[in-house]
Amino acid sequence: MGKCRTMIGKKDINVKKNKRTKIIITGVLTVGLLTVVLIFSGCIQQKEQSEDEHTLIQASSHDIGDINGHLYGGAQMAQGMVYETLVENTFNGPKPRLAESWNISDDGKVYTFYLRKNVKFQDGEPFNAQAVKDNIDAVQRNKERHAWLALSSKIVSCDVVDNYTVNLVLSEAYYPTLNELGYTRPYSMMSPKCFLNGETKNGVSGHIGTGPYKLIDHVEDQYATFEANPNYWGGEPSIKKIIRKVLPTGQTTLLALQKKEVNFLCTESGGNMLDFQAIKDLEKNGDYQITQSDPVSTKILLVNTGNPDSPLADKSVREAVWYAIDRNSMAKLSGGEELPAETLMSKAIPYCNIDLKARSFDPEKARQILDAAGWKLKKGAEYRTRNGETLKFDLCYFSAKPEQKTMSELIQSNLKEIGIQLELIGEENNACYDRRKTGNYDMLFDVTWGVPYEPHCTANILKPGGSYDATTKGLPEAEKLNQEVDDVLASKDEATRKKLYAEIFTTVHEEANIIPLTYGHLTVIYPKNLEDVHFLQNQYEFPFKDLKFK
Repeated sequence: MGKCRTMIGKKDINVKKNKRTKIIITGVLTVGLLTVVLIFSGCIQQKEQSEDEHTLIQASSHDIGDINGHLYGGAQMAQGMVYETLVENTFNGPKPRLAESWNISDDGKVYTFYLRKNVKFQDGEPFNAQAVKDNIDAVQRNKERHAWLALSSKIVSCDVVDNYTVNLVLSEAYYPTLNELGYTRPYSMMSPKCFLNGETKNGVSGHIGTGPYKLIDHVEDQYATFEANPNYWGGEPSIKKIIRKVLPTGQTTLLALQKKEVNFLCTESGGNMLDFQAIKDLEKNGDYQITQSDPVSTKILLVNTGNPDSPLADKSVREAVWYAIDRNSMAKLSGGEELPAETLMSKAIPYCNIDLKARSFDPEKARQILDAAGWKLKKGAEYRTRNGETLKFDLCYFSAKPEQKTMSELIQSNLKEIGIQLELIGEENNACYDRRKTGNYDMLFDVTWGVPYEPHCTANILKPGGSYDATTKGLPEAEKLNQEVDDVLASKDEATRKKLYAEIFTTVHEEANIIPLTYGHLTVIYPKNLEDVHFLQNQYEFPFKDLKFK
């Protein structure tokens, strides 16, 4: 990157960056390391601001992590730049990607994929049927890790037919097979040369895919640099370099956009909690444009119905909680990035355009329900009681997501207004995931995944052993619900699927075991002269390969 030259204590110090972005210093240090770090940071900024027009500098609230394409520790947006899958999920259904076409056997158990020819991994290794088999076999040897994905339990084998044909054999028919093969992970294709002793579950030696960009540099919690793949089978992308900088959300990111230290931001589904009005001001000033997606996911409260000693085992209490939450005020907390949600799934989600009774914000209705259920608010008391028991329970949220804390505090205030005592528990991600898995919660904050994961992924995890099974255990129709989920996932008939999904989500809605809060959008802030900005069906990826400057 050249050198930044300065004088410290009358000594010359030369600072430059090597291939792994370590600091190399010559001369005698007469001040602390902090000074050197500040100088180095200035050099980085100077370079970024001088990048040519073929570069995007993206702001992100988190590091890319380990982007092993078969695991979950990395940022999906980064994984989607490097790796590809056999099929691509689109708004018009699964389409060819690394597989040019496919056939499905009459019994729905064998998928034959005909692979794209003359494709190479970024290290020059050929992409062929053996590479597909190596990847799928590696994922399947770690299938317990992928239990959330029903396909992982149904794959019997992946067999090479010839150099560009593979058969994927299932134990039973499973209609979302193509959808799940098109997810960013875990069935993405990595160069087998990156495997460690033929495996990927314990790490990989490199991050090499067939995708439009390759990772060339990464400093944890600082930045990652991606360069266009000149040999990409779909044509080299117009944007030649993407630098992903890790910045705190909020004012720091806004200032970086204003100073042109970054020039691109794609928020998570309403999760960044930026000052949206300030973002709109950037657009008014003429430097940036803003584009938002349709609703893609739903923030929800999982309600544990399986504890018979909990007040939430009573449907009346769950209904009262639903009526008591002010979703309009909650949506406003996002500054316009989210919309109030009245159903678990947006009607834009496949199979979810269902006529369901709305439970709009109505505190008085909530009070009436609790009164009828025997939960009385005595004169001068803050909280309701029944048979000497106080009406109270807890809500766990992900402490790493500040918007969840803000929303949880609003829910706490809303419930206090109707006489419910709510304790808030903020915990790190893994602790919350453990609670979700074990059912060790009263209510738990969560977010649906949006298309192409929905609605079948949420339906599947309602079953025993799924991560939402605590919400269904206490329901009188739990057994019937489980059977409907099994039936819909195996169905090959569109009309049957539509009917079964309507029954499944009507039951969940009426039982109020999952309470919707807000629908989230993706928001993209980008330079005025950037063209072809659009969204994919998968909210966790972004089509950087399609972008170009005017």
